[in-house]
Amino acid sequence: MAAGLLGKVTRFMSTPQGRRLTQQAARRVQAAAKDPATRRRIDAAVSQLRRRGGGTHR
Repeated sequence: MAAGLLGKVTRFMSTPQGRRLTQQAARRVQAAAKDPATRRRIDAAVSQLRRRGGGTHR
């Protein structure tokens, strides 16, 4: 089931509409990353994850 969903998403992303959506999302993410308030929230979340140990490492 998951492979079918992934295939559908992959096919959609290769269409003109999917590429346009991807470009719009990339522009929004880049703009948000430049915003000082968003940058502070991102940095706070990253430091919180680092304090927790960051997951399982072997």
